[in-house]
Amino acid sequence: MSTNVENPSSSMDTVKWLVAVVLLTGAVVGNYMYADMSALVRAVGVVVAVGAALGIAATTEKGRTFIAFAKESRIEVRKVVWPTRQEATHTTIIVMAATVVMALILWGLDGLLFRAVGFLTGLEI
Repeated sequence: MSTNVENPSSSMDTVKWLVAVVLLTGAVVGNYMYADMSALVRAVGVVVAVGAALGIAATTEKGRTFIAFAKESRIEVRKVVWPTRQEATHTTIIVMAATVVMALILWGLDGLLFRAVGFLTGLEI
């Protein structure tokens, strides 16, 4: 038997998400309605509204989870051993050469199959 009990934080999170969406909608509508104002003023207004929406969204449970995930991802990216410039160049050259070889093989196979089908059907193009 499962009982769904809504905790106060989830209902507050819903309100916070609603406020964030209203702020974003207000930024879009305000940018459209005040098209005659300076682009700088509108851009600053949009940046402030988006910043406020992101700040509010970050205080929700999903927002905190996302921020923790982003921090963990950054730590993992620091652990990656990136190739040197020489290794990256050599790998790129090898991939390009393999691509050219495969393209030539497929081009030749296509030509052979085209001629074989033309010979079998009697339709030479």
